[in-house]
Amino acid sequence: MSPRRNARATVRRPVARREVVHRLSGKTRALGQHFLRDDGVAERIVGLVRPTPRDLVIEIGPGQGALTGRLAAACGRLMALEVDGELGARLRERFAGAGHVQILDADARSYDYAGVSALKPDPAGRVLVVGNLPYSVGKAILMALVEAGRIIDELALMLQKEVAERVAAGPGGKTYGSLSVLTQMACEVTLAFQVPPSAFRPPPQVDSAVLHLRLRSAPAVPVADPARFRAVVRAAFAQRRKSLANSLAAGLSLSPGRARAAALAAGIDPGRRAETLSLAEFARLAEQAR
Repeated sequence: MSPRRNARATVRRPVARREVVHRLSGKTRALGQHFLRDDGVAERIVGLVRPTPRDLVIEIGPGQGALTGRLAAACGRLMALEVDGELGARLRERFAGAGHVQILDADARSYDYAGVSALKPDPAGRVLVVGNLPYSVGKAILMALVEAGRIIDELALMLQKEVAERVAAGPGGKTYGSLSVLTQMACEVTLAFQVPPSAFRPPPQVDSAVLHLRLRSAPAVPVADPARFRAVVRAAFAQRRKSLANSLAAGLSLSPGRARAAALAAGIDPGRRAETLSLAEFARLAEQAR
């Protein structure tokens, strides 16, 4: 799913689509495509996970193959998920002689990752995910990968810089949100490096950044009901300007009194805002907000 959808920086409304001339086909397509063209950046991304012949690599959005060739040369098996059928066909032609490379016409948001562990070339190898994610659906793809769980070992993902910073943010700031909490519960998160617009063709109007994620062997904080935890976190941040109790009441269909009581039972001031809560506090809150 290489096409990256353009977005305007800072306070201006993001642009979901922009017509870009597709140089490979000679056609104009409303895909907002920004292909990685900087070899140094591609090398750094692959270097974060260091694939070996024992590993299966899943590449998200290979596009024109800036990462694909490096990954194919290093790993034991490569599966690339490309939503653009024309780009996928060109990559299949390019890698026709590489038996360990498979280019799939697939959407990374809905792909079933459950069985990929069995496809590793060595049972002792790792499942790695590498990708240059589209701006418009990067968060959705990230959540799908995080929710796949321990099937995946490590990820190196490029996203819009603003989104990457939100994933890595700690409590107490405006960048900290549900994406931060849910990802950090499942993964060790490192904001590895930033990437300027000049690294892409055509250049986007915003900076990008690469995240290095390692799946935890267990959640950062024990949670009895993961689905309830996710629901509570999303409800808490859905109206982040409101107090925690009011956000929970609205998002979970609780009475205001019940929402305040749940917060107090978890040892949390119901007047606080969601952005101030730690992972452990969210876990306690999920146990009480029922």
